[in-house]
Amino acid sequence: MSFFSWFGGAFALCWAVLGTALSAQEMPVVRVAVLQIGTVNWELDTIQGNGFDIANGFELAALPYADNGATRVAFEGGDADVAVVDWIWAARQRAAGKEYVFIPYSKAVGGLVVPGDSSAQSLTDLAGGKIGIAGGPLDKSWLILQAYAEQEFGMDLTEDTEQVYGAPPLIYKTALAGDMAGAINFWHFLAKMKVAGMRELLSVAEASQALGLDPEVPLLGYVMKESYLAEHPDMAKSFYAATRASKALLAGDDDAWEPLRERMNVRSQAEFHTLRDDFRAGIPAAGPMNEASADKLLQLMAELGGEKLVGEATTLPPGLFVEIQ
Repeated sequence: MSFFSWFGGAFALCWAVLGTALSAQEMPVVRVAVLQIGTVNWELDTIQGNGFDIANGFELAALPYADNGATRVAFEGGDADVAVVDWIWAARQRAAGKEYVFIPYSKAVGGLVVPGDSSAQSLTDLAGGKIGIAGGPLDKSWLILQAYAEQEFGMDLTEDTEQVYGAPPLIYKTALAGDMAGAINFWHFLAKMKVAGMRELLSVAEASQALGLDPEVPLLGYVMKESYLAEHPDMAKSFYAATRASKALLAGDDDAWEPLRERMNVRSQAEFHTLRDDFRAGIPAAGPMNEASADKLLQLMAELGGEKLVGEATTLPPGLFVEIQ
């Protein structure tokens, strides 16, 4: 090869790399406020690590915060373009006049576990016992389990049990210490609790189905503002495409989980596999939200949690779910 041929090829390669870099710099940066230890980071890391953001015309920037309240403050104040919330919260905000819209992320929900040696076979067996609940009295899993207990057994869980509310890590540790008859926690803590020997007595998905709700409706997702989407008209579709590419990879490729191992904070291979498999089980089907099913859930939450939970959103606010197809 002559010097000129070599030089021309090298120049073309450098120009291509430079052009790609310049192109990436011109892409909009989507700032996502996330809980620092949140499982959504597994999806976002996979997007960034595999270039699914760049392939869809934007650059993803994950902004970690210490708690969910801080992520919402960042989003509402304009320090972030996106936050991870449950759509019932987004519905409440939209009903109050805010321009929030929702893109689905996960249908993973929690459940109630009991010690491995517990003789409990149904919620009635927990009467007189202590139940640990991650969150507060308006935790949505707790409300659904209350409705299930009333429907199936005529049981008032709040009256027939003692409730202990706390942050997910606290409920995790206290339950494993054997200080509770049962515990309700977020799905990823439940996964570790089951690996540690606890047994799932009832999942929120099972309770939802018994109540006539659709367990396939994703509860968690990404919230954006309509004003942001007006400035970036294709961003909802692009962002959703990147998340679906990440989900597809994580659903079908075990090797794609290896870069996430440290982020997952696992203590054993069993924890790693259980978290991976439960995450996969929470991946919702592609496509638009089922608004009729969502409205049914929202009405139940309004009935059980009242204005403190849903505000003015007693029915589904029009336009809440982004048109992504």
